[in-house]
Amino acid sequence: MKHLLNTLFVLTEDSYLTLDGENVVVNRAKAAVARFPLHTLEGILCFSYPGASPALMGACADRGVDLCFFTPRGRFLARTVGAQRGNILLRTQQYRIADDPQASCRYADGFILGKVYNSRWVLERATRDHPQRVPVEKLKKLSTQLAAALPLIESCTDMEQLRGLEGEAAQRYFDGFDALILQQQEVFHFTGRSRRPPLDNTNALLSFAYTLLARDCAAALEGVGLDPYAGFLHRLRPGRTSLALDLMEELRAVYADRFVLSCINQKMLTEKHFNRQGSGAVLLTEDGRRAFLAAWQKKKQEEITHPFLQEKLAWGLVPYVQAILLARTIRGDMEQYPPFFWK
Repeated sequence: MKHLLNTLFVLTEDSYLTLDGENVVVNRAKAAVARFPLHTLEGILCFSYPGASPALMGACADRGVDLCFFTPRGRFLARTVGAQRGNILLRTQQYRIADDPQASCRYADGFILGKVYNSRWVLERATRDHPQRVPVEKLKKLSTQLAAALPLIESCTDMEQLRGLEGEAAQRYFDGFDALILQQQEVFHFTGRSRRPPLDNTNALLSFAYTLLARDCAAALEGVGLDPYAGFLHRLRPGRTSLALDLMEELRAVYADRFVLSCINQKMLTEKHFNRQGSGAVLLTEDGRRAFLAAWQKKKQEEITHPFLQEKLAWGLVPYVQAILLARTIRGDMEQYPPFFWK
């Protein structure tokens, strides 16, 4: 269990939640292992198979406590809904912001600021950890260029200009990405980002990681009552979870990209895990997907200290915490959305 931002995260797969008076009781093997006063909670995010008792679901619906169910791997399943829901007010405000380019830009600034800050951190980390194996001068130059973009992004009030700054920063970051591949260079040589379809092994891994991260972000947004399809930076498009793509921007480099680099440099994935199609597209084999997903789930369990909350939590909970912070900002409980600045 983890109690953050008045939200109870139930992470053990065999936990069953019940109601005892005014308390949420967490049970394992038919024995109570923890209890929390229901009136102190704004939400309960349950990642277990057994779920919760009807009495607890009814109490949460009556009191306006979000009780959301996910698979242990993080896929959103359902949320309790009572006769009246406050989420309509939250979503209405979200739609107002999405329809207002200037208001949208204030949130998009934060997403992109976090993305560029974290991209720069990845390059700097490589020069610190592997000074004898990476082109330090080149990476330092790219890092300086990313640093110069940060104040421009922070003060930007025009969405198209912001997208331009983001595109330039992404190009600078990926210009140095190949230098971060320290093993299997002949198999994972990277010349630039290609997508839909990915045209080399590294891009195949990046695309798969981004797909998984977007799914986790969409589930997190559903869990806090936001509409994952109504974005601020990524505009509305049928079938696209635009707000999930917004939220994942700040997590791409430190969450997905570093994970892909670990898979390559630690040789968790090798040339045998890829298939090249006649069209030129490169895809993971079934064994490759299985190995990647197993490592991804292990990564999500690693514990970190959240830079804004200064509390320890698993990497896999970061999208859920950021979604909570975003919902609070949209609701007006916080003045400004705090991006995930990794240190």
